[in-house]
Amino acid sequence: MESAGTLHGQLQRGLGRAARRAADEPGAGEYVYDCVRRDPRWDPQCEDRGLYYARLMVDLELPVGPVAEHLFDPADATDDGDWRAQLALDVLADLVRLSRREAALVLRQYADEGAQWFDALDALAGLRDPSLTLGLEGLVAARCDDVELDLLVAGPRNPVVETWAAGQPRIAQALERRRGAALGRRPGAASGRRAERSETELLQLARGRDNDAVAAIFELGRRRALGLLDLAEELLPQRPSRFGGAVCRALCEYGPEALPRARAWATARGGCADMGLRILARHGTRQDIPLLMSELRAALDRRDWSAAAGPIEGLGRLRAGEAVPLLKSAWTESAYAYLRPRVLTALTRTAPHTAESYTVEGLWDCEEKVRDEAARFAPLTDETRIRLQRLQHDAAEDHEVRATSAARLMT
Repeated sequence: MESAGTLHGQLQRGLGRAARRAADEPGAGEYVYDCVRRDPRWDPQCEDRGLYYARLMVDLELPVGPVAEHLFDPADATDDGDWRAQLALDVLADLVRLSRREAALVLRQYADEGAQWFDALDALAGLRDPSLTLGLEGLVAARCDDVELDLLVAGPRNPVVETWAAGQPRIAQALERRRGAALGRRPGAASGRRAERSETELLQLARGRDNDAVAAIFELGRRRALGLLDLAEELLPQRPSRFGGAVCRALCEYGPEALPRARAWATARGGCADMGLRILARHGTRQDIPLLMSELRAALDRRDWSAAAGPIEGLGRLRAGEAVPLLKSAWTESAYAYLRPRVLTALTRTAPHTAESYTVEGLWDCEEKVRDEAARFAPLTDETRIRLQRLQHDAAEDHEVRATSAARLMT
């Protein structure tokens, strides 16, 4: 990844400052194409970039041709990576939402010819516009097996899927399976039986490592049973497992009662250290600020962006003013855009005046949660009002960001 001081590096990170300056920088268009071709996301499963790059393509009046060339490159047939085409498909779908309907033609062609054809079909269905998908029902029925059809029709009612189902019995059958599964869901009686068991019985079940163990772990978490903390010390130092993951999720229910054990775990740096830091981030007190500062500094030094998330959350919650320089560094340098919502929340709580420039920049950020937070707190100027108006009326924008922008403009 390029330096965060360059336009290219800022575009790779999805920073708002890059989107604001791109129109005035020679070569910005090529940098945008490069980002789409060589997906720069640190974690593609949770970072947003599609709408960010699509908006840049609209603002810079960039044609979709180079994105299509990337999709249909010969490497498409030989590259086994699941993510090679995904960002380009996301960008094309968002271009359609931004009224660049020619992008839908590329999606249709890739659904017919591309290696990741199912992702293209899913993107087309997600546009919810039957006029863009007429005639594709035969392709869908021919290429999708039953599992893929069930994935394609999942979710709320979709006019595209219903149009396809009207012309293809297999798609109609998948819709019926989905509706039947929804009607067939009934609360079971097992949860009531677990609630009647003692803590000792639940701990015995949890140590059984069978199908009942996970449910017992969650019941212990619901009760905030201190015995689950002992079980955590048994399970978490082992290799990642289904049961250790269940313990981590169950411990999220705990509050200040877990702090003594969490401090011991965090300082011992053993197999429970990560869980200890999570608890300190959510429930720690000011006595935990030095430890959280140390952990954040170490995470940033080694570029371990996911490890920085908990300390940032905790330091922001505790309004630790001494963390501001580290927070500013994390905002600029992090290759993990999903970290920035936490950074912005921490800055607005800890140093509101310092945070103002970051909230303005955040209105152009790639992450919708950053844009939403920025819409709440950015100072109202001529520039930010114009940006908020665009966010409010942009059909491609997340509905929460649109609502927040509209509410802010009414103040």
